[in-house]
Amino acid sequence: MNVKKIINSKGKKKLSMVTVYSYFQAKMAEEAGIDLLLVGDSYANVMLGYENTLPASMAHLLPVVEAVRRGARNSFVIADMPFMSYQPSESEAIKNAGLFIKAGANAVKLEGGIEVANLAKRLTDYGIPVMGHVGLTPQHVNSIGGYFVQGRSEKSVKRLVESVNALEDAGVFAIVLELVIEEVAKTLTEEVKVPTIGIGSGKYCDGQVLVWHDLLGINTEFKPTFVKHYANLRETIVEALKKYNEEVKSAKFPSGEHSFKEGKE
Repeated sequence: MNVKKIINSKGKKKLSMVTVYSYFQAKMAEEAGIDLLLVGDSYANVMLGYENTLPASMAHLLPVVEAVRRGARNSFVIADMPFMSYQPSESEAIKNAGLFIKAGANAVKLEGGIEVANLAKRLTDYGIPVMGHVGLTPQHVNSIGGYFVQGRSEKSVKRLVESVNALEDAGVFAIVLELVIEEVAKTLTEEVKVPTIGIGSGKYCDGQVLVWHDLLGINTEFKPTFVKHYANLRETIVEALKKYNEEVKSAKFPSGEHSFKEGKE
């Protein structure tokens, strides 16, 4: 998968994207044939236990990108630009985006529409592919006052349309639509020639993205309407840990087959 193939997929095939944070997650996602792997700033929530994405930093995500690349050598990897990695200045944004590319990412993702279009253009001019992200933008949680579905008002729809058009003009290769009313997401998808990737935005998007821990039923504390659990790994993992705990305490583990004896290799 490359940028050209991603753009050309529009109207021909749906794109699958999963947010991953480790070597083995990336390895399994690639084995499963997932099209796009996102190293998300949701690392702050999912892996570090913060309430939102804002604490994620370049220092957190750079080694994760490196690990994901080692696990999925042939996949298209996108790195989220974390909060304050691109807002202070254009030069800092270009530097940080470049660090992600050097770490193994194929592209970066920017949250925002019209307000980041010029930066997206600059990055693409420097050969750094950019994925856009409109609708609910979690890095703006303090200014918007929470996590709300987007596109409910005429003003909101107008802003979304202007944003996707601005991002397409800036040269982005795809746009994430987060928590957008389904019919509005359909309009936005028809508005642009690049693929849209939905999360909580309905069936008309050109692709879908879910977080690893959500779709596998590991994070059962977070179950919004748009998340589907394709497994219940939390229960499986807890049961396995309970069994291990019991066998250690009862001296059933390690047994002979898990021990080394003299003269046995």
